[in-house]
Formats: sequence, structure tokens, C-alpha cells
Amino acid sequence: MTQTTDTATAVGQPEDARPPRRIRVHRAWFVAAVTFVTIIGAAAFRSVPGLLIDPLHQEFGWSRGTIGAAVSVNLALYGLTAPFAAALMDRFGIRRVVAVALTVIALGSGLTVWMNSAWQLLLCWGLLVGLGSGSMALAFAATVTNRWFTERRGLVSGILTAASASGQLIFLPVLSWMVEHHDWRPAAVTVALAALAVVPFVWLLLHDHPADVGQKPYGAKEFVPKPAPVPGAARRALTVLFSAVRTGPFWLLAGTFAICGASTNGLIQTHFVPAAHDHGMPVTAAASLLAVIGVFDVVGTIASGWFTDRFEPRRLLAVYYALRGVSLLFLPMLLAPSVHPPMIFFIVFYGLDWVATVPPTLALCREQYGDDSAIVFGWVLASHQVGAALVAFLGGVARDTFGSYDVVWYASGALCAAAALMALVIRRRPTPTPALP
Repeated sequence: MTQTTDTATAVGQPEDARPPRRIRVHRAWFVAAVTFVTIIGAAAFRSVPGLLIDPLHQEFGWSRGTIGAAVSVNLALYGLTAPFAAALMDRFGIRRVVAVALTVIALGSGLTVWMNSAWQLLLCWGLLVGLGSGSMALAFAATVTNRWFTERRGLVSGILTAASASGQLIFLPVLSWMVEHHDWRPAAVTVALAALAVVPFVWLLLHDHPADVGQKPYGAKEFVPKPAPVPGAARRALTVLFSAVRTGPFWLLAGTFAICGASTNGLIQTHFVPAAHDHGMPVTAAASLLAVIGVFDVVGTIASGWFTDRFEPRRLLAVYYALRGVSLLFLPMLLAPSVHPPMIFFIVFYGLDWVATVPPTLALCREQYGDDSAIVFGWVLASHQVGAALVAFLGGVARDTFGSYDVVWYASGALCAAAALMALVIRRRPTPTPALP
């Protein structure tokens, strides 16, 4: 009787008086959260190269050009590995590829503790860490976004891109303190342990596809079955590349992203700390400024993802590159022994623009290349890292040759102006016209 009365009462209640239905969070957001934490844990290796230049130069007597060469190999492999890693994820799954990549990063970073020759730096930090980090590149974030999300892709790609900056924010002050007060070796060991610590989370929590848990991608109206593993990962990556290079937008996207890498990872991340130290600024103060870039990078990248969902990505890219170029032209006048308000303004401004270019670039890759967009973006990212590698090496050579970094700042500012013009001429992909009845 009680059960019947309760049921009748519940049925007789007006709709507004019924208890609200519990809103379930879509599994895609949990996968995005695990991806975010994974990228944060792997970001420690990105915080170290700029901190190693002076300690390795002092301990081993290696020139800055030699050390910059190892960093450039790391940056180049970071990009060149990305498209093959995206194809490997289609073949073996995201979880396996990322777990192996983190292990390789830990191995390469840990082995640097025992090195005593420049070729060992090239092998450990250049080759091993470069290969591992390339598999953890933004192509990983692009693959997760494409598989798990149909809506909010710009926002999600911005959040996952910001994870790398968050990792820099967490690790850079700690690592710089280790390098200055102890040695560079504890910093290298910390990088190895951070990479290993993330492996269990990846293996246990990172699902490869929404179909694995019986769900649709976020925002999809229909269930998407899990595609069969794609054999021949290397062949597919090269096939997609050969198809993409026959299109004009690919070269424009690759060119703009190469300049993006040159003006961020290759320039500021690698050479800002030693350049500031040349002007008398303590290493910890310069590293802290880089960490502040990481803070505002998170804000800028997420905001850029939000803008990309609402505005024309070509115009966004043009604005981002133009503003970055102007800021670089002022940097030589701002470097000083102490931190002053104009320098803080530069750091905040540059942080907001640091990787804000990623969400609109991803959106243009999806627009132009559809299902192959993750692999195409991997090749575009390869150009990003080739540009970063060139400037990481040439910046060290310029410092050895001219005694300062001024020529590098001015040249990079001019390149950013060229990237702004290139972004504006990327053509729209024509929309198919519906057939008339």
C-alpha cells in the first residue's frame, strides 16, 4: 500500500515538483582530464633546455652552439615524430603509444646524469627525449579531440594545449632552483621521475575511443563504431603527407607554424634565460618570468579555443602573429638586471599569445583535410619544431658570434610579420552545393 501511495503521489506531483534528474558528465570530459594531466606530467622535459645551457657550458666547456645543436635535434624530432605517432595511435591505440613514449622520455633524461661527452647529450636529450616527446606532441591532443568530441573542439584543443604551459608553470621554478642551488643532474632525474609517474594513469584511465565505453562522441547525434586498426602506420603517415603537399593551404599552415615554433620554443623557451642572464638578471628570476608566461599561456590558449569556435581562424592567426612580432621588436630594450614593469607587461602579453595559434591552426587542418586532419596537423607540427630547432641552434651561434641575442629578436619579429600575411591568404575550402531536385 505504501509503495502504491508513494507511486501515486509521485505520479500526481506536478513536473516542477519532481526531484531534478541527475546530470551525468560525459566520459569524453574524463578522457580530456586524463590527457590534460598526462601532458602536464610530460611537460617537465620542455622546461629544462634553457636551464642547461649555462651549467653545461661551465662544467664541460661545450660551446652554446654545440648545446643548442642537441636542443635543436630534440625539437626537430619532437615535430617529425608527431605524424607517425598519430598514425601509430590509429594502429595500436592511444594508451600504448603514450605509455611507451613516457618511458622513453624517462630513459633519455635519466641517462644524461652519466654523460661526459657532447655526443651523449645528442643521443640522450636529442634523440631519446626527442622521440618520446614527439609522441606526446600536440598530435596526441588532436587525436583525443577528434575522437571524443564533435562539439566544443576549439575549446578542448585550447585546454589540452594549455596543459603543456601548466606543466612548465609547475616544474620550471623547481627545476631552476635545483640547477642554481644544487646541480643540473637532480633536475634531469626529476624530469625522468615525472614522466614515469604518469604512466600508470595513462594505462588505467585513458580510453582509446568512445565506443570502448559504449558512448557517442560528445555532441554527436549518432553512435560512432570504433574503426578497425589501420595497418602500415608509417605508410599512412607518408601517404597523407604526399597528398597534403599538393595543396596550397598545407604550405601556408606549415610555414606559419614553423615561424610560431621559431618564435616560441626555439627562441624564448631556449634562449630567454641565458639572454636575461647576459644582462645581469639572476637565473631564478629569468626562469620565474618564463613560468609567468606559462600562467598566462593557459588563459590565452583556452580563450583562443573559445574564439576559434566563434570567429574566423585565419583572422585570429593573423592578429596573433602580428602582435607577437611587435612585442619581439621591443624585447632588446626591456632586458635589464632586475625585473621592471615593462618587462612584466611583455611577459604577460607574450604569455597570452604563446600557443594561442594552436586552436585556429587545428581548426583549419580539420576544415581542409577532414579525417586525416590529425596526421596533417602532425606534419604541420613537424614544421613548427623544425623552425624551433633552427632558431635554437642559430640563436646559440648568433650569441657566440655577436656576443648578444639582439639580431635574433629583430629577425624573429620580422618573421612573425610574414606569418601574419601568410595566414590571411589561406583559402577557404569550398562547401559542397546541395543537388537540386
